[in-house]
Amino acid sequence: MTGINVDRTEHDNGTVVTLTMDEGENRWNTTFTRAFDAALDEVEATEGPAVLLTVSSNEKFFSNGLDLEWVTSRGEHPGGPRKVFNAEVMALFARLITFPIPTVCSVNGHGFGAGFMIALCHDVRLMREDRGFLCANELELGFAIPEPELALFRHKMSRDAFHQTVLLAKRWNGPEALAAGVVQQLAPGDELGEAAVVAASELLRVARNREITGWTKERLYGEDATLNGPHGPADMLRNQERYGSGPGSIPSKP
Repeated sequence: MTGINVDRTEHDNGTVVTLTMDEGENRWNTTFTRAFDAALDEVEATEGPAVLLTVSSNEKFFSNGLDLEWVTSRGEHPGGPRKVFNAEVMALFARLITFPIPTVCSVNGHGFGAGFMIALCHDVRLMREDRGFLCANELELGFAIPEPELALFRHKMSRDAFHQTVLLAKRWNGPEALAAGVVQQLAPGDELGEAAVVAASELLRVARNREITGWTKERLYGEDATLNGPHGPADMLRNQERYGSGPGSIPSKP
């Protein structure tokens, strides 16, 4: 598969499935998007409790954003057709943010633009503490950040971190990203890989029911998401019969 490798490691209580981005700086074009999507098919086909761990084989870059050389080139290109890219990459981000198994990514180097976004689509992010930046650098490049992408950033960050990210193109280093809640854990470069595997394996405890995991993520990030509903939590609690309780919910007492 172009640019993406999938490997499985069995643990006592399930499987950690490692998706390795292996395409140089892991820049995003249609070909890379389709390879990533096909890799998610392979991950989702894993039977039993499983956790996705996304990593990069590049020592300097987790993912260096949009493939600008492909965007500005003419004629046929290995990066694939351009017209379908926006729709396909947005669909991929949506798929990953609502993926029905827990997801972890290991940010071992720079993650810019789409690379930052794909990291945010994971449930848990680890980052190298001594090297690399996360940055939405669209404004520096002269691009606006589309509203769906703004929504993704806002749902994954505090208001202040969101402001600094999308308006000031803040370059978050590891300690700053941890303090702002953009990532959940740091590790030295030579320990990051093992720390990410440990973090992923620990999430196997909540990986037994994909239907529940998928339903919960849809309520957080999908259509008519609970966080975005027109009514506040007090009203929802008073009128719980109007709202979905989800698969496998605790039954009400008679």
